[in-house]
Amino acid sequence: MNLHALRLFYTVAEKRSVTRAAEELNISQPAVTAQIKKLEQEIDLTLISPKGRGIFLTPAGEQLAKHAKRLFSLEREIESSIKQYRDGTAGKLRIVATYLPANFLLPKWIGLYKQQYPGVEVELITTNSSKAIDDLINYQAEIALIGGRREFHSLITSNELFEDQMLFIVHKNHKYARKKVALSEIVREPFVFREEGSSSREKLFSLCKIHNVNKPIIGLQINGLNETIRTVIAGYGVTFVSSLEVNEHLAQEQVAIVHVEEVNLKNPISLCTREKDELSNIALNFIDSIKNDMN
Repeated sequence: MNLHALRLFYTVAEKRSVTRAAEELNISQPAVTAQIKKLEQEIDLTLISPKGRGIFLTPAGEQLAKHAKRLFSLEREIESSIKQYRDGTAGKLRIVATYLPANFLLPKWIGLYKQQYPGVEVELITTNSSKAIDDLINYQAEIALIGGRREFHSLITSNELFEDQMLFIVHKNHKYARKKVALSEIVREPFVFREEGSSSREKLFSLCKIHNVNKPIIGLQINGLNETIRTVIAGYGVTFVSSLEVNEHLAQEQVAIVHVEEVNLKNPISLCTREKDELSNIALNFIDSIKNDMN
């Protein structure tokens, strides 16, 4: 079916006049009439008949006009949806992140972004750094936020957002709370460690190796960040964590920092995208929202 002719017919049906339809469409009346005649010949049905200075629709015309109305309404909806996607105001943004940014950065950033772009659906997946990179490479996400220093895949572009300080944390009344001590002293205290393979644990062991200091005593091993910090709040041991993970507890004076003289270790947070892909406006708007918040 000739959609151009159908559009002309629908305009005539809405106006109930060939003349007014021609004026609205800014084409000649004979051209409108000719196109409708062609449409009638194509579908082998009479659609309109003259009625005084206007027209009336035949039953077939009435039925076709109803279908045309739905069709062109859907067309407008599609055009609007495409424009919104192009502008970054609608669609879906998939984000993959490691534990630290997923729990301590992205909730705020996504909340701010959704206030500005409520029509965008955001999906956040929390995983380890290797899986996050795989998801990004395999188009399971458009953006990845990864905590920790590492070599990234050649297909990935990474931009460091900031560096988070690594801290030694103790109970607020611990003998080393808010004091300066040597690394060799603090490692003699019992430590509350995360599970094997955790980033903070590996960082501390590497630090001890670099400074030729014995590894700390593992007083307790816990699978879970919140449980680790709660144990220290309860009064047992030392833990080594990112400042983002304990800022709230420090503000509430539930724990205190030990200032270890030889240690100035940073934990970078990187925003990663695919190397050669052009980001959607949805993703670009999200990145702009992050940068505005950080500034």
